[in-house]
Amino acid sequence: MENNLDRILNIALNFETGAAVVKGARYGNGHINDTYKVTAADGTDYILQRINDNVFTNVAELMENIVGVTEYIASASNVKDECLRVIPTKEGSAWFKAPEGYFRMYNFISAGISIETVPTAEELYLSAVGFGRFQKALDGYPVEKLYDSIPDFHNTMKRYERFEIAVAADKAGRAGEVRAEIDFVRSRSAYAGEVVGALKNGELPLRVTHNDTKLNNVLIDLKGKRPVTVIDLDTVMRGSILYDFGDGVRSGASTGAEDERDLTKVSFSKERYEAFAKGFAGEAGERLTKTEKSRLYFGAILMTYECGMRFLTDYLEGDVYFKLHRPGHNLDRALTQFKLVEDMEKERTFMRDAAEGYANGAR
Repeated sequence: MENNLDRILNIALNFETGAAVVKGARYGNGHINDTYKVTAADGTDYILQRINDNVFTNVAELMENIVGVTEYIASASNVKDECLRVIPTKEGSAWFKAPEGYFRMYNFISAGISIETVPTAEELYLSAVGFGRFQKALDGYPVEKLYDSIPDFHNTMKRYERFEIAVAADKAGRAGEVRAEIDFVRSRSAYAGEVVGALKNGELPLRVTHNDTKLNNVLIDLKGKRPVTVIDLDTVMRGSILYDFGDGVRSGASTGAEDERDLTKVSFSKERYEAFAKGFAGEAGERLTKTEKSRLYFGAILMTYECGMRFLTDYLEGDVYFKLHRPGHNLDRALTQFKLVEDMEKERTFMRDAAEGYANGAR
């Protein structure tokens, strides 16, 4: 599909664009879906994507989630052209089935850009404000209507069970060389059940969660220094707000790359953490329960632990899930996450006080 733009243009003609689509090109740096920017004869731009139905196996449920959430946000917004919208097909569907797979179309939002570089504290703050506003906009959304586009995505108990199965099976014959890392995961196994258990017993409420709250999933107007809108809604599901806060910190508050081999370059940045906490908790705090406010910080430890465990599990299974760019890539990724977990554990009090303080408007 990558070089067959004529075919892409023909697929785009099936959507309700008003004027015929006349040109297109590959767009963005996504690793899951194939994305194109297409332009209609009247000059209007759109985003056309081929949905990876190997990852998202129920396209109907996936798109029902996205349509419901985007329409709910747009209905309450005063700036409609900055809201993500699903463009229907001429038959009124949210997706089009072609021989090459499932396709969908969005409006193109020009007011902001997706930042792909290592974030500054200010950029991280702006992205956090964006995700906080996303939470506010969806406050009251009927979470029972959401499907799990990836079942058990952040069920850390299930992730831990798979990890132990991978250790026992040792399919790639690697367990012996990573005993210290296996012990690291096992020594913190109690983490796995904390949020899952709190959701189950009602201690934490189920909310609409984005589940992939990294910097480049918020379009940012750098000139105006404001977030425009949240994108990449494939993983919108039911979950805990701790997941969204935590994954934003995990991906944004590290001083090193996710796969950095030199662990002396990897550390937990208190400055970046505080920037994210100020933006996210400061924006969404009035919607949160007392328990959520006091435990937001733990989401960062949990999501980093879970991500490291997933990398190590894949390494033990023979590198069957995550894409690799070099031998040992998954192990390198796991080690960076475990280094961050250790750093965060030393800063629990600071992390809790900052997140809770901003959520209460007292910092």
